Amino acid sequence: MDWPLWRRWTVSTTIGELVGFTAPALAGAGATAAALDAAPTYLLLLSAGLVEGLALGAAQAWALRVALPLLPRRGFALATGVAAVLAYAIGMLPSTLGERLSTLPAAVFVIGGTVAGLLLLASIGTAQWLVLRRHGHGWPWWIATTAGAWLAALLVFVAVSTPLWQPGQPLALTVGIGLLGAAAMAATAAALTGFAAVHLVHRSA
Repeated sequence: MDWPLWRRWTVSTTIGELVGFTAPALAGAGATAAALDAAPTYLLLLSAGLVEGLALGAAQAWALRVALPLLPRRGFALATGVAAVLAYAIGMLPSTLGERLSTLPAAVFVIGGTVAGLLLLASIGTAQWLVLRRHGHGWPWWIATTAGAWLAALLVFVAVSTPLWQPGQPLALTVGIGLLGAAAMAATAAALTGFAAVHLVHRSA
């Protein structure tokens, strides 16, 4: 086990995700405070998701700079940013569409929700894998392992933040709770994907 690489990846990913998540945390709290309609909120959070993805991808590319020197850091960060926009677009659809989803047949709702969930979880790993594959690091399990890690991380975020958020809270407190959940989410995703990163690098060696 390459513990130095795992530690570098884990620390870098945690910091990158936490810094990046500041954008959607502020955007979401600001949209709520300003009582924006669903469509402007959707677009605002998509833009914030791009910032989050770029920060995460840049941090992870930095962690891989020694082990994979030919990996294009800008390309890796951009792919992660675009994937984050897709993930946000899928994840926010239920709240954006609201009651219109209730008119769908149950089978369509369940199947559509399952497919959307799988696409959301696989979005970042797939985008990163496409960049990695072009440079000789095409380990396909990267997609599945990162998807599983982000599923665990999202569950941690919900478990930490949801009980603390209450109606009528000050904006600063709302953002602070979001960032607390983001820190727990980032550390979870970072630690789990760190093992996948070590395996990826040593398969490519």
